[in-house]
Amino acid sequence: MDNEGPETGAFFARDRQWHPKALVPEYKTSILRSPQKAPISFSNTASEITGPAFGHDILGELDNDLIHNFAEPGKSALGQRIVVHGRILDENGRGVPGVLLEFWQANAGGRYRHKNEGYLAPLDPNFGGCGRTITDKTGYYVFRTVKPGAYPWPNGVNDWRPSHIHFSLFGSGFAQRLITQMYFENDPLIPLCPIVQTINNAAAIKQLVAQLDMANTIPMDARAYKFDIVLRGQRSTMFENKRQGN
Repeated sequence: MDNEGPETGAFFARDRQWHPKALVPEYKTSILRSPQKAPISFSNTASEITGPAFGHDILGELDNDLIHNFAEPGKSALGQRIVVHGRILDENGRGVPGVLLEFWQANAGGRYRHKNEGYLAPLDPNFGGCGRTITDKTGYYVFRTVKPGAYPWPNGVNDWRPSHIHFSLFGSGFAQRLITQMYFENDPLIPLCPIVQTINNAAAIKQLVAQLDMANTIPMDARAYKFDIVLRGQRSTMFENKRQGN
């Protein structure tokens, strides 16, 4: 805990050209999800600002280690072992402490552990595909996992999702939630993905791509990727559940 009060100044004005349009017919899911009327801004309610809050003691010892948190004793998940780390930042570049991050992904073969999964790649019995952690006082987070595989999806005849990891971020209460996903640099499927193609700004796409970080690898064990997330402001990270801006 510290004695700094909450930020009370005005936020930066929205830049609606930074975020993608809600309706992009090439991304078929957006046809049903996009609003049919002009957006309306609402102030935060008391429940959104104050709670329900989560406790830091809800995390388990291996929650941020997807290599082992679902594995049998003495075993580990299959695949390229990686460390993902970065900071959660506000629009002024300051770290945001106490953010609960949840992350989920496909296994190294590109398959999710889900009852409705339709891809024929095999399941890894020692990989659950989800975890969580909390940012420290500087806004820093870190977790270990395996690099997820690409997979086909029924958007078009031959559409494939690039390797990616989903992120969910909670503020001081569960009603304060943002969702995004992280890609890996130099993946040739990124520019071909209909979801990525909804974003018209190359710099905004770049914010969704984690960079290889050889300075933070674990020798003879795991590569590292750095991925910072900007919560708000004109150049915030693109969030799937807040496509109109922030």
